[in-house]
Amino acid sequence: MANTDRIRLGMVGGGNDAFIGGVHRIASRIDDRFELVAGALSSTPEKSQASGKALGLPRIHDDFQQMAAAEAAREDGIEAVSIVTPNHMHFAAASAFLAHGIHVICDKPLTSSSEDAAAMANAVNDSSGLFILTHNYTGYPMIRQAKAMIEAGALGDIRIIQAEYPQDWLNTPVEREGLKQAEWRTDPKRSGAGGSIGDIGTHAHNLACFVTGLSVESLCADLHTFGAGRTLDDNAHIMLRFGGGARGMLWSSQVAPGNENALKLRVYGSEGGLSWNQEDPNYLWFTPQGQATQLLTRAGPGANDAAGAVSRIPAGHPEGYLEGFATIYTEAADAIRAVQSGTSRETAMGLLPGIKQGLDGMSFIHACVESSASDSRWVTL
Repeated sequence: MANTDRIRLGMVGGGNDAFIGGVHRIASRIDDRFELVAGALSSTPEKSQASGKALGLPRIHDDFQQMAAAEAAREDGIEAVSIVTPNHMHFAAASAFLAHGIHVICDKPLTSSSEDAAAMANAVNDSSGLFILTHNYTGYPMIRQAKAMIEAGALGDIRIIQAEYPQDWLNTPVEREGLKQAEWRTDPKRSGAGGSIGDIGTHAHNLACFVTGLSVESLCADLHTFGAGRTLDDNAHIMLRFGGGARGMLWSSQVAPGNENALKLRVYGSEGGLSWNQEDPNYLWFTPQGQATQLLTRAGPGANDAAGAVSRIPAGHPEGYLEGFATIYTEAADAIRAVQSGTSRETAMGLLPGIKQGLDGMSFIHACVESSASDSRWVTL
C-alpha cells in the first residue's frame, strides 16, 4: 500500500543538468517517506520553471526566498526542503527556510566560508526546524556495523586511523570544457577555500570521526594543485592527531588516475583492526589480535543489528551510494515526525549528521588551508 504519511518535500537547486539533485530525489523516495511537491530548482526563473515542469512538480517557484515565504503560508506547504546548490548558496537558502521553521536537509560541506558557517549555526539555533547534513557514507550498513563494533570494544583502544578518498575526474582540465560540476567545484567563489579537501576530503574526515567516535584535535596538511591554472587544491596529504591519543593520515585527491570513488577507511586498535572500501561496500574486514582475518558481509554471517537496521535487500546484492543517501533521508523523516510529536531536536537527530558535523567539517577545511599555507605547521582545530 502507498504511504499516506509522506513528508512534503521541497528542493532548492538540482535542476536540469545537475547531478546531485537527482541523487537526492531518488534517495528521498527509496523508502517512500517523502513526496517532492515544490521547488526553486535553478538560478533563474526561466530555468527553474523549465526544470520544475520536466519533473512534473505541482508548485514551481522562481527563487528560494519567494518559495520559503509562499510554502510557509500554505496549510499544505512543504515540511522539509533539500538544499542541493553549490556551496556558496547553502547558507542563504537554508536560513530562508529555517526562519519559517521548515526542516532543512543540506548537501555538504556546510557552507563556503567560516563566516557563513557561524551564521548558519545561529540560524539553526534560532529555528524550530531540524538541520541535517547529507554525509551519506555514514548510512552504509557496514559502516554502521564498524561503528557499533568499536563502541562495543572489539578493537580495544583506538591507535591508528587511515582514511583516503582518491578520484581521477579532474586529472585533465575538464572545468575548461564546459563540465558544470567541475566549473563550480574549482571556483573558490562558489566552492570555498577547499578543493579536493572540501569536496571529498570532508567525507573521509567525517567518516573517520563517525566510525571511531573521536575528533581531530590538530593536523598538519600539505595541499597541492597539479592542474595548471587552478587556485584550489586537487590533492592533499594530511597527518591527524585525534582525541585520546590516536594518530591518523588522510589523503584526498581528484588527480589520481585509476581511481573513481575509492573511499577507504582503516582503523586499528590494541585488540584488532577493521578495513572498509566504499567501492565494495558489502564487505567489512575484521582482524582480531592474533587471529585470522574475518570477512563480515552485509546481511550475512557476522552482521550485527546496527547493519541490519539499515539493510534493505538480501545478502550478496550490493547496497551502496543511493541506499546510503536513502538511510539519511529515512532517518531524517523519522526525526521530523519525532519532533512534530514533541521529541527534542537533540534526541530526534540520533546518528544523523547535523550542524555540529558541518562546523567540524568547516574547521577541518580551514585548518588544512592554514597549515599548508604556513609550510605545513601543525594547526589546532
